[in-house]
Amino acid sequence: MDELFIGVALILLVTIFVALYRAIIGPTPADRIIAINVIGTKAVIVMVLISFAFDQAFFLDVGLVYALISFLATVGMAKYLEKGRLD
Repeated sequence: MDELFIGVALILLVTIFVALYRAIIGPTPADRIIAINVIGTKAVIVMVLISFAFDQAFFLDVGLVYALISFLATVGMAKYLEKGRLD
């Protein structure tokens, strides 16, 4: 079962690079924000899979904190994109 978790994590890492390509090449700023959000979400999933594969609860805590930071950054970027300022 651990090999399955590691295999899925590796597949997700490959798709993270596909999203990174979209974040760099994306034609609009909205495309770039969505791609960065996808990268953050997949990174959290990879951390959870690694946590289950290696039976380390520490990675769950790191994944939770990273998910919260990623969410706040996405909301901030969307607000800046819409209004042009963060206040």
